Amino acid sequence: MIGVIDYGAGNLGSVMNALKRLSVPARFAAGPEELLIASSPFEKIIFPGDGHFATAMASITRSGYSQAIKEWIQADKPFLGICIGLQLLFETSDEARNRHGEAVLPDNAARPDSGECIDEDSGFFLADPAGSPSVYCSEVRGLSVIPGTVRRFPGRKVPQIGWNQTTARSGSKIFRGLSDNSFFYYIHSYYADPSDDSVRAAQTEYYVRYCCAVERGALAAVQFHPEKSGAAGLVLLRNWTEE
Repeated sequence: MIGVIDYGAGNLGSVMNALKRLSVPARFAAGPEELLIASSPFEKIIFPGDGHFATAMASITRSGYSQAIKEWIQADKPFLGICIGLQLLFETSDEARNRHGEAVLPDNAARPDSGECIDEDSGFFLADPAGSPSVYCSEVRGLSVIPGTVRRFPGRKVPQIGWNQTTARSGSKIFRGLSDNSFFYYIHSYYADPSDDSVRAAQTEYYVRYCCAVERGALAAVQFHPEKSGAAGLVLLRNWTEE
């Protein structure tokens, strides 16, 4: 059984439909408690979704999923991140900073001096209902299970939307059986920049040559949407489910 994390983002229906086409049993996780290693009903976890880095991180922190995901990955249990599910694995993101380089929290955040801390690891603080809806903190951090950051594309035509050739490294497990330079569907404004080259599983190009997939042990994540990438996307999902 595969558990799919639902934190309120889009594209979840497409992921479930793709798994159904592959005849793979899957359901949404009822909560972070279902990721507890000793008692989880799931063999594998998929974390799909889209949205803003800081908002998504705040959502999974508040729900308890952030700690549960980190513990799942630290135990080297099979995990697949898709789109924002890849970006949140990193330490921080340009998307969580304003033009002055200050970190910007979502509307439910408050200044650190409010004293109402949700999670010190991620840097989020719970807002006073009467407080300002747009405030700053020293830093917004991701799950930090992969060293590196997420950067904004340098070009003017952002986001990247559409199909792009993707070159996998030799020996990649999730790209097994796929032709060189297979096309996958992308929609994003920021790209992952790992500081550890050994995790890079594939790359593509949009203004810059960048990492679009990572693999490390039982951990895998992709920037593109395999559930929207036709036959190639289904092959990749099948590879991951059968690994």
